[in-house]
Amino acid sequence: MAVRWTARSPRPAAAAPCLVLTILLIVVGAPTIHAFIIPSLPPSVIARAYPFHLPRRTTSLPSSSSAFAHSSSPLYSSASAGAIPLEGGLNLPPSKQGGVRDKLDALYRFTRPHTIRGTILASLMGVLRCYIEHPKSFANPLQPLPRALLGLLALLCGNIFIVGINQIYDVDIDKVNKPFLPLAAQRMSGKSAWAVVLAACAGGLAITKSAFSPLIFNMYAAGILAGTLYSVPPFYFKRFPLVAATTIAFVRGFSLNFGVYYAVREALGIPFAWNPIVLFITRFMTVFAAVIAVSKDLPDTEGDRKYDVQTFATRVGVANIARGATAVLFLNYVSAVVQGVVNPSGAFRQWVMVGGHTLLAALLARRYSRLDPKKLSSIKAFYKSIWDLFYLEYVLYPFL
Repeated sequence: MAVRWTARSPRPAAAAPCLVLTILLIVVGAPTIHAFIIPSLPPSVIARAYPFHLPRRTTSLPSSSSAFAHSSSPLYSSASAGAIPLEGGLNLPPSKQGGVRDKLDALYRFTRPHTIRGTILASLMGVLRCYIEHPKSFANPLQPLPRALLGLLALLCGNIFIVGINQIYDVDIDKVNKPFLPLAAQRMSGKSAWAVVLAACAGGLAITKSAFSPLIFNMYAAGILAGTLYSVPPFYFKRFPLVAATTIAFVRGFSLNFGVYYAVREALGIPFAWNPIVLFITRFMTVFAAVIAVSKDLPDTEGDRKYDVQTFATRVGVANIARGATAVLFLNYVSAVVQGVVNPSGAFRQWVMVGGHTLLAALLARRYSRLDPKKLSSIKAFYKSIWDLFYLEYVLYPFL
């Protein structure tokens, strides 16, 4: 098999659909990008919480009073107003709680929508990148559509499995750190959670096994295995900060970006060839995913300390980790700017690589300047801004 580098070949015909789809993604994604803005749930939803009979690595469980009676914490400061502020919950009256709408919303929250959003965005942009480079292969767009949809479904199944299995085994910690999650808030039963994650795992593996090559299946299975080892005792890689960050970086950085692009090429019958733009986005987003892996623990130090989960945030401190994560991400942007200036073989659009990443680096610096590491609301806003920058990088991707 010949292995070669491919440079960018601008094609005017590809510009219009590229721009339209990007704008559509921005318009559709903008209202939902606020997964970390905290709406309300009635106190009665939380009052139902009690320990689950699920496999756990801990021997003691938090009582409802210890898990939720933190009136001094910013997260629970509005109890006097008749509602506890929680992420993404429904403000349902008691008569509607437990109804169909409540159950569907609980299932939706169980999938951790901000991660689903990232998976969908990465997948669509990987397809779009392939279209820009090989528009003639999309002469009949209906031909690869079924396989493309199967691939997206498999990715979503893998995403749901990984975030779901983590919630199952972290339910006690989530009662302290994330009481708005369906299992912690008793909006979803343990049996239902297990049914969802097992179905997602089996479905994703079956799809990739039957519809894609052994290479794609093996990459997918490796991602499932990494997600399992991250959350499930006795492995529980989450206990080891460096291993945890590497696991998340592999799944969301390398496997997703490299895998999607070459799965699309395979589906269209395009021979394998190394692509500098895809290699760049894979490298860039792997570093970005590692930053997210470290930063995600910033709002969770209370519960992690309670259950002796050793994260970088609990070991080094919120302020130091936020500073370090910002520095690494800023250097990631600097490396992109330098790569755009050097621009080997004319592989990149220089104005996008240099201008786009300079702008995003400035947004990062601005958001960090607003961080107050002593306020939970500020920490959450900072973490949310990292995800916003993660999404924005994919908006640049088709134009690189």
